[in-house]
Amino acid sequence: MDLFFRGDLQSIKNEIKTEAYSLGFSHIGFTNPENPVHFDTFLEWINNGYAAEMDYLKRQDSIARRKDPKLILPVCESIIVLALPYTPPGFEKRDNKYPKIANYAIGDDYHIIIPVLLEKLVNFIVSKVYPVEIEYRIYTDTGPILEKEFAQKAGLGWIGKNTCLIIPEAGSFFFLAEILINLPFDPDSVFEKDFCGNCTRCIDSCPTNCILQNRTIDANRCISYLTIENRGSIPEELRKKINGWIFGCDICQQVCPWNIKFSKEPDPNFFQTSENVKKFDLVYELKIDKSEFKNKYLKSPIYRAKYQGYIRNLLVAAGNNFHTKMVEPILSIMNNDENPELQDLATWVLKNKYE
Repeated sequence: MDLFFRGDLQSIKNEIKTEAYSLGFSHIGFTNPENPVHFDTFLEWINNGYAAEMDYLKRQDSIARRKDPKLILPVCESIIVLALPYTPPGFEKRDNKYPKIANYAIGDDYHIIIPVLLEKLVNFIVSKVYPVEIEYRIYTDTGPILEKEFAQKAGLGWIGKNTCLIIPEAGSFFFLAEILINLPFDPDSVFEKDFCGNCTRCIDSCPTNCILQNRTIDANRCISYLTIENRGSIPEELRKKINGWIFGCDICQQVCPWNIKFSKEPDPNFFQTSENVKKFDLVYELKIDKSEFKNKYLKSPIYRAKYQGYIRNLLVAAGNNFHTKMVEPILSIMNNDENPELQDLATWVLKNKYE
């Protein structure tokens, strides 16, 4: 790629940013794939067992790619990092009645929506640099890349004490996405400041004490991990602390001053089927079978928990927010479900309420 084209390339950065905003992204930055400074922290986190049973994070090929994104795309010259807000209107101050799900799961699954937007942005870039051949990879929480690391390098924000990327005057209720591409864009300035200061609200508010001092999380104790990625039972000593959360957890973000002060307009693409999850009837949800679960949540992030995990989460929430109307569906699970872990959990719920 000659020097003349390099000059042209920098001149279209603003056009790319404008196109990204038109697609619904609220923030965009450019960086290079070299030197992820937080890699050693990630490796220490893995070695200390804080990744729990997320074995895909522990694979040597996955670890190597996080250290060097050029193992993903050898011709990678730049990483374009984008943020897209997801908090739906009116949900920032939802009450704390059960059951509760993380804000990002109220709408459609971002794994379905964001890749389409990224491909549109890549097509726009192609139209600007043609006939230069483009090679790229797109990710949104789907590939072996340290997303928050490169978001900070691209100037979007800083990594908060709760491990979330916090964007100034915007907060942390964002999806992150990346385009690895073989075009040498000038990198934007690294975000150097840390505006967490002496605040420890996220750490102090976590009911399971899973937030560690080096801006990492012990997934073994994290409600989000326990209710989503975890495929086993939830330790009995943590069940009460989960309260009414049935998918994910937002506590460390809800208490963050940057989220309390600033609001964001979400992308409407995420809320086509959100009526399914705006209002939960816990008694009804305890009765659904595998077929109904799939039909109802196939396009929702909730589907990631799988049917058994979802019923497990509902039972824990029922145990913490019991009502006599729940007895019938819980007895049905205890006596008829094919999964012995769910039978045991249903027994635990009723035993604790009627001892």
